[in-house]
Amino acid sequence: MEVLGICYSFTMKVLNYTVYLQKAPDGGYVVSAPALAGCVTQGESRQEALEMIKDAISVYIASLKKHGENIPTDTAEIEKVSVSV
Repeated sequence: MEVLGICYSFTMKVLNYTVYLQKAPDGGYVVSAPALAGCVTQGESRQEALEMIKDAISVYIASLKKHGENIPTDTAEIEKVSVSV
């Protein structure tokens, strides 16, 4: 009996999103992706929060694809400003 192998090749597109990371008052971190409305998660550590937002973004984009919606691009620009008070 001869077994024939089938090889599939998939090309994954890499998307980059700006995320906003903030310490939570009760500990841990809250992180969001401003380009993806409502895409927010949290983690006990900075690293965990960043891993969680990667998962949240993947699920968010999968849902958009499933429903035939456009995937938003990230056009955010980050800038700190100083104000006198």
